[in-house]
Amino acid sequence: MTIIKKIILTTLLAATPMMAQVKEKIEVPYVAFPVKMGKGFETVQANCLMCHSFGYIINQGRQSRAFWKGKIQKMIVHFKAPITDKDAKIIENYLFTHYGNGKEK
Repeated sequence: MTIIKKIILTTLLAATPMMAQVKEKIEVPYVAFPVKMGKGFETVQANCLMCHSFGYIINQGRQSRAFWKGKIQKMIVHFKAPITDKDAKIIENYLFTHYGNGKEK
């Protein structure tokens, strides 16, 4: 099989799901996450919620300050989140205050 035939076959196979038709109405469920409002929420909203839902934060469970600081640093270093040092501290304080377990480490 030539490379062009492989490309055409791959393209057709990839496009097949787009041609599927469903006759019934599909409703996507809405999940409301209980968001705790407080000092720093606006910074969390501007820096964190642009990439993932609040559920990502809540699903971490109650964690230490070091845990939250590590998560924020992971977002900055590995995922290149454009979070300033000032905003990182605000986010850390918000997360620890509202979703922390009271332990520093």
